Amino acid sequence: MISAKEKYINMRRILNEKQWRQCLANEALEKGNVALVAHTAGVAINTVRRGIAEVESGDLYTPGDRIRAKGAGPKRIVDTDITLKSDLDKLVEPKGDPMSPILWTTKSLTHLCDALQKLGHSIRPTALSKILHKDGFSLKANKKNIEGVSHPDRDLQFQHIKQTIGKFETSKSPMISIDCKKKELIGNFKNNGKEWQPEGQNRVVNVYDFKNLSDGKAVPYGVYDILQNKGFVNVGVDHDTAVFAGESVRRWWDKIGKTIYPDAREILITSDGGGSNGVRNRLWKITLQQLANETGLSITVTHLPPATSKWNKIEHRLFSFITINWRAKPLTSLETIIELLSHTTTKEGLKVTAMIDQNKYPTKIKVTDAQLASLNIIRHQFHGEWNYTIHPQNTVKS
Repeated sequence: MISAKEKYINMRRILNEKQWRQCLANEALEKGNVALVAHTAGVAINTVRRGIAEVESGDLYTPGDRIRAKGAGPKRIVDTDITLKSDLDKLVEPKGDPMSPILWTTKSLTHLCDALQKLGHSIRPTALSKILHKDGFSLKANKKNIEGVSHPDRDLQFQHIKQTIGKFETSKSPMISIDCKKKELIGNFKNNGKEWQPEGQNRVVNVYDFKNLSDGKAVPYGVYDILQNKGFVNVGVDHDTAVFAGESVRRWWDKIGKTIYPDAREILITSDGGGSNGVRNRLWKITLQQLANETGLSITVTHLPPATSKWNKIEHRLFSFITINWRAKPLTSLETIIELLSHTTTKEGLKVTAMIDQNKYPTKIKVTDAQLASLNIIRHQFHGEWNYTIHPQNTVKS
């Protein structure tokens, strides 16, 4: 004997839309429970109610009735309201982050519909939900700030970053977002996530993630090209130092950047404020000065304000997809890591290039005051510690 759900599945295969609605309507009238029938059949309650209304009014299906003309139905609201999408994008942009690196919003559908109505649009929450899901948005709850206390000039810094990005975008100059991804042990260790495998076959990995069981560590330093939606990952095997960070940017420029931007005279780097490319890291600025001298590029750096590193574009446009691509796959060798990185793609066209960096990067390198004073650096008027431009040393400061 088949279940009610199986019966409905079989019925749906042979009935057209109107027959299907009215069949469910009769089931609901017989059982006296619209919600139960709708849930079992896997349809909306309104579908069953519409069928009941048709049955009770005598609007029954007869052979030959037209159900729906090919291609019939209302046009999508985004096609009839040409400014809806642009206004919606502005509303769901995360507050305090004008750089818009993240596709999520904490605003409810009701609040968004009300805001759109004030802008002259008319849309229902259900239609809005479909648009948001199609564009890759999801509804998120508030999260605690685990990075520290927000700086009072946080929003102003994001505005400064947005304005700087706008200037570089207008001139089509390269803009990159940089950071070092989480270090990974190389070996047959568990990697979080699940993947489809034949039933009864499980990938067996080490019980313990002890460093002495590994074949070394991988240090993936990422460079994300904001304009081109392309990623570059320099996979080191030593320490994440300022020199390593600078070398990663240099390798990106030599391998990819100078080909895409042959006429570039300047470059914009956005990064968080700590670590190997941090605000207070003297060696980072020395390394950038060397890079500017070698390439002839003026290098502008804008750091994200404190407690906002997770809003860095590279986190959500590159690293998140890398994590998805290699989930549940043990990173057994550097070659495996490079292959997984290089095969990271998205529907939006993301492509990733990866290479191994076997160089050694010693720590505790000291930078003297004299070395720091020799930099050809121009600090911006707004928070010069966060925003600065390093020119080649054969260029006069302006």
